[in-house]
Amino acid sequence: MSGTASRGQHEINQRAGRDETISAPQPRDTRRRRVAAAVAVVVLGAGAGTAAAAGAFRSNSSSGANPGARPPQTYTVKRQDISATTSENATLGYAGSYKVTGQGSGTLTWLPSAGQVIRQGQALYRVDNGTPVVLLYGRIPDWRAMSEGTTGKDVTQLNHDLVNLGYANSSDISALGWDYYSWETQYAVEKMEEDLGVPSPPGSLSLGSVVFKPGALRVSQVTGSLGNPASGPILSATSDQHVVTINLSTSMESEVKAGDSVSVTLPDGSATPGVITSVGTVASGSSSSATIPVYVKLSHPSQAGSLDQAPVTVNITTSTASNVLVVQVGALLAQPSGGYAVEVVGPDNTRHLVPVTVGLFDDAAGLVQVTGNLTPGEHVVVPNI
Repeated sequence: MSGTASRGQHEINQRAGRDETISAPQPRDTRRRRVAAAVAVVVLGAGAGTAAAAGAFRSNSSSGANPGARPPQTYTVKRQDISATTSENATLGYAGSYKVTGQGSGTLTWLPSAGQVIRQGQALYRVDNGTPVVLLYGRIPDWRAMSEGTTGKDVTQLNHDLVNLGYANSSDISALGWDYYSWETQYAVEKMEEDLGVPSPPGSLSLGSVVFKPGALRVSQVTGSLGNPASGPILSATSDQHVVTINLSTSMESEVKAGDSVSVTLPDGSATPGVITSVGTVASGSSSSATIPVYVKLSHPSQAGSLDQAPVTVNITTSTASNVLVVQVGALLAQPSGGYAVEVVGPDNTRHLVPVTVGLFDDAAGLVQVTGNLTPGEHVVVPNI
């Protein structure tokens, strides 16, 4: 947990064990410095959830007219929407993990490079005299040779690949059966192999001539070597889709759900939107530090470039309030009797304290929701810190 969650009351750091009695008014500059120091603690403490002041409090004696005093730094009271957020450390990488194992004969003569993306209908690697092993999309692995007359679910996904790649017509394949390796399928396979550089395409598929995976592959590691047999481990890969993974404390589980919008801060400091796609249900770690995985999809993946295993920050909105009064957190004054007040500046630099009740804290913007006898457009004192 990052410690910036805006929930509950901030801890109030009191002066412990010091008995002070003010016997005479202090000079205004001295009192202002003490107040500024007190509010500095408020701001520093805001990241923990809410704000408080420590030590010296301004009292009603600070109110009244003071025409000769330097105008204070102020914040204009506003009415607006406000959100409480928490920032979580996360990792930006790629979704999925896949192994490609060669099942054919021959010798490896071409291999892709790490980081290269291979898509549907492209050569994943080549053997012997440049014969391609083709990546096709499907969840059933390549497990047998296929030729005219073969039927099955693996043939169905092959036919869909050929239609999607433009080598076959959907109505023609459908008329003969999606699960049937027809002469239409054979002709489409020949056209695909021709485009991939096979000099005399046979129109049939031997075991190991295609690789079925759910989608495009981004090569993460090449395990095969040129000149070695085209059987056994060839490469490891991920999908080409970025994913942000948060190891979220189980205490925060109720704060997130699939479909929630988030903001992701990238390593260069830029922010990009994202959406939570799933929240894990199986916790890991000890009971005191148990976490669940939460996955985020970037709304604009191109903004992440080719980053992999990069540290990022995910900003999660935990609650919102609409059309409420807000002031800067630094305007809050903790009162000796408990609660908070703000110092309102009136005409001729007159000042008076107005008690307020605090609500949501927007730590990112440094704002806090307040209710009290305040009006939008009024000015409240914010110490120069």
